[in-house]
Amino acid sequence: MDRLRTIAETLESWVWTSGIPMGEETFPLVVLLLLGAGLYFTLRLGIIQVRAFGHGLAVVTGRYDDPDHSGDVTHFQALSTALSATVGIGNIAGVAIALHWGGPGALFWMWVTAILGMATKFAEVTLAQQYREVVERGPDHPVWKGTVSGGPMYYIEKGLGPRWKPLAVFFAVGLGIAAFLTGNGIQANTVADVMRDEFSTPLWISGLFTAAVVALVILGGIRRIGQVTSILAPAMATVYVLGALVIIALNWDQVLPTLGLIVTEAFNPSAGVAGVGVGAFLVTLMWGARRGLFSNEAGMGSAPIAHAAAKTDEPVSEGVVALLEPFIDTIVVCTMTALVILMTGAWGDRIDTEIALDSGTLSWVLDEGDGRFQFHMSAPDEVEVVDGVPVESGPGTRLLAWNEAPVDTFWVDEDRSELFTGTILPGPGRAETEDGRVLESLRGDAPLNGAPLTMEGFRRGLPGDWGQYIVLLTVLLFAISTAIAWSYYGDRCAFYLFGDRAVLPYKIMFVIMHFMGAVVPLAVAWTIGDVFLGIVIIPNLLAIILLTPKLREITRDYFRRRPWESSG
Repeated sequence: MDRLRTIAETLESWVWTSGIPMGEETFPLVVLLLLGAGLYFTLRLGIIQVRAFGHGLAVVTGRYDDPDHSGDVTHFQALSTALSATVGIGNIAGVAIALHWGGPGALFWMWVTAILGMATKFAEVTLAQQYREVVERGPDHPVWKGTVSGGPMYYIEKGLGPRWKPLAVFFAVGLGIAAFLTGNGIQANTVADVMRDEFSTPLWISGLFTAAVVALVILGGIRRIGQVTSILAPAMATVYVLGALVIIALNWDQVLPTLGLIVTEAFNPSAGVAGVGVGAFLVTLMWGARRGLFSNEAGMGSAPIAHAAAKTDEPVSEGVVALLEPFIDTIVVCTMTALVILMTGAWGDRIDTEIALDSGTLSWVLDEGDGRFQFHMSAPDEVEVVDGVPVESGPGTRLLAWNEAPVDTFWVDEDRSELFTGTILPGPGRAETEDGRVLESLRGDAPLNGAPLTMEGFRRGLPGDWGQYIVLLTVLLFAISTAIAWSYYGDRCAFYLFGDRAVLPYKIMFVIMHFMGAVVPLAVAWTIGDVFLGIVIIPNLLAIILLTPKLREITRDYFRRRPWESSG
């Protein structure tokens, strides 16, 4: 397992870390490709995200829907399915991670990725509709098979020609594997962890329950998936956004100063990890861009598979619906999360934390002086502590960190009545007091990160336990809906590779993998899933760029003909 973890982490560093050196940092090549592609499509399509925004809102309302058009779901159901896959854990945990590492200015660069990503999303979804395959539904056609197949593998092969099929196969294999892991197993693991921590529910019970829910939905095919997500996605987003709006309304006088802070920190960051250290412009930009791209998935090639199933004979009409996704996902939901974290003071605030000495959240950093730290350092053999403070400190010293932020003082008990004096032993993962007691954990002030940071913001912003339970509920619903949507992405990849005989076995394996994800550690699976997501971006963007002349042709023709005027 250790060897597999090492291989997975090495691949992840190649895909998501390798890039162009810029000073002391490296700008990831994949992130650069996604941002560059978004700018390219924005310019080539005449700022389509602005010109067609209002039209996209009109189409998604169902005003122009025609039940006789080819497809399996309505425009709204297709958007809901795609949003169910994108609006999820990334909006709750991903925003918090971006703020933790990049400071408030990271949100500004998330906005930039969303604006550019709207053009990318329009491009890939329009092409998915243009080159999709539709079969007639006969009386013996099982509902779980669906009638439409589309996505990058189809516009790579059909749009670029048969000689490009190996690239299409490569994409389908990569996204199919990512669907098993990142889009499925990780979601189940998140639910199981939350249920265990909050209610002491055994992992297998949570896994069995969520696997049953996923199975009941996905075995009904894209029509049932669309029906469920068209209810679940708006409902969960409404609960979450309303909770955030209440907090923002209660702190209305901080809205403009907070927005000003976000813009200022985007270009002149003053904070690094959780408010400690010295910020760097490139760090802020990278974390905002990376988390924004992960959040809205523009350019990854996943959402076009869902949108290809929409009932329409006009590919551009679904493209204008799809460009709403990054706006809803990042501009609206992610901004709500960030404002709650910043306005309640949860960001950068250190709170009393149990420092488990064998936890993966614990790390070691090197004090470089002037508030700067070098991360991912090896642990020292031991650390001597007197009256709660390490004996050795200052530049050149390795410090114990929680969520990558150094912990200054240690206590023995939860009441913080006894300062720790003794030795911390990183190897065995324990501490020994001067009177011989062995401790598995200590207490200290440390920042939060990820979903716990968002939960802390909601807890502070709403009275009682309402905030905590709103985040808890949305985590559960987001995780389940994401798995449901990604099951369709995966089974369309299986259909493309092996035909309709592979769809039902894939769905069964998907449900099994969902249960397995709930009961086993998935650190390696998360890393492998991220690797495949990063890899499939390249063939998808390459295909869209090569097909841009065709894309511009059908876009111009659509807005010249204005077919919605005759069907409204």
